[in-house]
Amino acid sequence: MRHEEQVRVLQLLMQHLDAKTTVDAGCQVRNPILSYTSPEIAQQEWRAFFQDYPHVLGLSGDLPKHGSFFTNSDLGKPILCTRDMTGRFRAFLNVCRHRGAVVEKAERGRKKKFSCPFHSWTYAANGDLLSVPMEDHFGAVQKECNSLVALPAIERYGLLWVCPEPNSTFDLDGLLLDDLLGDLGDELANWDLGSCHRFDATSYKHATNWQFANDTYGETYHVPRLHRATLAMNFYGNVQTSDTYKRNHRMTLCLHSIDKMRGTPTSTWNVLRGAIPIYYIFPNIQLLLTTGGPILIRIYPEQGDPNNSRSEVSWYAFSDETYQDIGISEDEQNATFSLADRMAAFAAVIDAEDHVIAASNQIGALSGAQDHLIFGRNEPALHHFHSTFRKALGQQPLETLESPISSAAE
Repeated sequence: MRHEEQVRVLQLLMQHLDAKTTVDAGCQVRNPILSYTSPEIAQQEWRAFFQDYPHVLGLSGDLPKHGSFFTNSDLGKPILCTRDMTGRFRAFLNVCRHRGAVVEKAERGRKKKFSCPFHSWTYAANGDLLSVPMEDHFGAVQKECNSLVALPAIERYGLLWVCPEPNSTFDLDGLLLDDLLGDLGDELANWDLGSCHRFDATSYKHATNWQFANDTYGETYHVPRLHRATLAMNFYGNVQTSDTYKRNHRMTLCLHSIDKMRGTPTSTWNVLRGAIPIYYIFPNIQLLLTTGGPILIRIYPEQGDPNNSRSEVSWYAFSDETYQDIGISEDEQNATFSLADRMAAFAAVIDAEDHVIAASNQIGALSGAQDHLIFGRNEPALHHFHSTFRKALGQQPLETLESPISSAAE
């Protein structure tokens, strides 16, 4: 985020605090309960959002060195992501071209070669088939025609993008990725995410629709209530900014520490000292920027099941230069910004509070008590989430409950 934008966002949050206001969507809308409970819609979402569509599977720091790799099955297919020996990020279907066995079983590591456990057909980090044991007995193999099946993949803005469909129409090497992100690409580039290194990760399963899990990151209206003994100790509830970038958006949460910035020169301001920007990247990514480092949250449905989902949460550390830009000394990093402590605290909150209430939402949705949910004027990110989902599936727009009103808040 450019410095002038950081100042704008912080000043806007201060204005909301002083006026006891927040961002205003201008109307309330209804979202049909079927969006969360219909198996048919769940199947449509899986095809439209989780198959032929580019996905962020990690940050550059997940592949820190030549030969680094990780495996992934979140999109319903075995995927092998590598940094080949030239430093290029690549992704493949993790499937041997001989008899279709999964080649690499390890979650992550560093290797120059990958051998299938069945017959030891061996592949390079760039996907090339290197060797076939006892080829004189097996018969000749055209190695150049039997490489691992490559997937569209690109490393941009410090993020690792993969499309799980090998015959995808998405040209990730061209301009289409930038077209999908809009101006958000330039902002992500300013965070220097490519210099971050991976710290740790965890997974959660939850008995709720993936959109309910996504919705918990879409407003701060609930903070003083659901999180009154946890996040509300550090956050101002019901105070936020909201900016959209095509299908994506940025929501900025307001920290109590913003008060310490009042009266100080704006030239010294850093947004992370007084706020937490949350970037939503369509369809399932929440990227939180904090003084401790980025938190990447990837939310997935269980294929064809509208009632269950899971979250993959990864923590990263900024480079020393970025910490210096924020104004955090090395001693302060060690004493106050322990990533292990932050990870444990964050994990405890989202699992004990956010995921529990999301599961409660699903129980309510299945009860037949109502045929729709209401998103308030102070929940614009939820308007945006579900408007983009519905438009992508060719559904009718969200129903407006009142005429839009003018607002000077944004």
